[in-house]
Amino acid sequence: MKAVLLSATLATAAAFAPAPATQTSFALRSTEPTEEVEIEDADVAPIAPAVAAINGWVPDEFAPCYGLPGAIAPTGFFDPLGFAQAGISLNEVKRNREAEVMHGRVAMIASVGYLAGEAVSGPFNINGPANDQLQQMPLPAFILLTAAIATAELKRAQIGWVEPDIGKWTKTLWTLRENYYPGDLGFDPLGLKPEDPKAFANMQTRELQNGRLAMLGVAGMCAQELVNHRTIAETFDFYQKIYSGVDPYAACGDSIIC
Repeated sequence: MKAVLLSATLATAAAFAPAPATQTSFALRSTEPTEEVEIEDADVAPIAPAVAAINGWVPDEFAPCYGLPGAIAPTGFFDPLGFAQAGISLNEVKRNREAEVMHGRVAMIASVGYLAGEAVSGPFNINGPANDQLQQMPLPAFILLTAAIATAELKRAQIGWVEPDIGKWTKTLWTLRENYYPGDLGFDPLGLKPEDPKAFANMQTRELQNGRLAMLGVAGMCAQELVNHRTIAETFDFYQKIYSGVDPYAACGDSIIC
């Protein structure tokens, strides 16, 4: 009996005894304070585009006409014949823009020449409709004019076009230089070319729009003079008489054209 009481007492005391410490432990790691290092703003060079910018323009193959200026409201990008549709190479787009700019410049000069050349007699007593004036030029003057045009065209080819190589003609023929902006020949005697890319794009758009209008206008004047063989002023006077109720052929007599 005593043995039973002693064993019960020991068991009860053991229940309140502290449990033996186990080897399980949680490692507490303290993070040493780190000093904040201030990184000075260094002059980081901007990432250069794949193609160098020319007058602020970087060709974008995902943009209409590779991002060249010239599209304005209300038509926006207007290309019904697909000269700059998807799949057209950058060189072809630049070549087409070169042709558009140069023809526009010639047309702007020609539109003034039609009116001025018919209003004032030239140094060789050239008169009449502008369509008929070239054949009135003396042969030496015509040769000089042809030589001047050829010189200007050769100079333009040297500035903007890759020299053709017979051995690599598929890569060099009709190819513009990569660093050449269509129409920018470096000829700016009045210093009108802006340095700001946005201002340059705006001026380029204005030039294109005036050139496009001039091409349409000159085509109309040329066609009109081919039909009635009258100067622009005479045609204006002709239709003014019609709208005023006057017979424009009253003073012609038997001639077909008067």
